[in-house]
Amino acid sequence: MTETEYDRMTAGKLYYSPDKDLVARRAATRKLVTAYNQTDDAAGQKALLDQLIDCPSHDAYIEPTIRVDYAKNIHIGKQFYANYDCIFLDVAPITIGDNVMFAPRVGVYTAGHPISYDVRERDLEYGHPITIGSHVWVGGDVTICPGVTIGSDVVIGAGSVVTHDIPDHVIAVGNPARVLRKIDDTTRATWAAEEAAYHRETGR
Repeated sequence: MTETEYDRMTAGKLYYSPDKDLVARRAATRKLVTAYNQTDDAAGQKALLDQLIDCPSHDAYIEPTIRVDYAKNIHIGKQFYANYDCIFLDVAPITIGDNVMFAPRVGVYTAGHPISYDVRERDLEYGHPITIGSHVWVGGDVTICPGVTIGSDVVIGAGSVVTHDIPDHVIAVGNPARVLRKIDDTTRATWAAEEAAYHRETGR
């Protein structure tokens, strides 16, 4: 079979963005996104989200408004939540583990453009996949760049720009994002004590 521009795009190769099939796919996705962002019906919104993302557990929730390029190229585990105004440029696969939270205005950008302007101006583009592990909290206005892998049990501080891989069990902040400190047993003990105090004080 002949390799399509969509095949090239999702494989991380240079592809021609104005290709008619890609234009049609983006237009179809925009209709779904518009409907999702405008509906107040919970059941209808859930059905639309199932068309926009691949979430086998069907329990993801994304606050409107959202932006998605192609749909079904976003693979999400259990118990995903994203707050307002998140953007998923899914020209390459976006893979997210279980129990991940996004604060408002998180941008997950797999899309890239050639550094050489003469190639870039001929509408050739590329995408590199982004992978995020489980038990991750991504702060507000974080930008995640093409090709990045973020480990599990990670917190990304608000406003960070993630340009390179982040290991497991850390807090990372800044532009570019760098590891600030580890999340260790002391961290867990501190928060376990906070939770215990909550239960004592509220009786819950």
